[in-house]
Formats: sequence, C-alpha cells, structure tokens
Amino acid sequence: MKPAEINAKWKVLQQKIAQEFDSDIPDLKVMLFLIGVQELGKGPGKYSKRQKEELMHIATCRLLSEMGFYELEGLDQDGWPHWKLLKPVPSFAMMEQELLLKSLTISYFEDIYQ
Repeated sequence: MKPAEINAKWKVLQQKIAQEFDSDIPDLKVMLFLIGVQELGKGPGKYSKRQKEELMHIATCRLLSEMGFYELEGLDQDGWPHWKLLKPVPSFAMMEQELLLKSLTISYFEDIYQ
C-alpha cells in the first residue's frame, strides 16, 4: 500500500475501533495494546504498566511475524506468548516504522472484521 492509502485506511480503522469500544480515537500504541490483549487470549482485564508494555511487544512480534521476522515459540507457564526472532528487523526511519506498523495493523484487523 502507498502511504496515502495506508493513512486513509488507518483513519477508517481508528473510527471503527473508537465506535466499537465507545472511546476516543485510538493511536498506534492503543491499537498495539488491543492486538496484544487479543493475542494473549485472556480478554480485558487490569494490567500493570509492565504488562501493558509486554502486550504491545507481543503485538509488534505478531505483526512482524507476517513478514517473517518472528515466529511464535510457545507459551510460558502463565499463558503468555513468546516469540523467536528469525531475522533482524531492519532499521527504519520513525515515519517508515510507523507506516509499516499501521499497514500491518490494518491487515490484522481486516482479518478479524471479515
């Protein structure tokens, strides 16, 4: 997708999520948190700051697994997923990184909503 297409689809997704959760327009961090919660599979709950960071990491690994950077290694004793790095993730400029994560997030939610 081209940047303009990513940004247009991103705005539509933000509106859909805000409507579904009756909340403010979510930013990328909120979207990553939601994906992390979904991937954890334990539903909504109270999470510590550290756990929230881990949930966003889970989401990032899950999204980048679509490009072959990570694979799911398994679950720990508490049921939290652990990911194995398969190949180094290239260094991206901040805007490129954000566009990449937005694009992967759009694809993730398209799979859920279809």
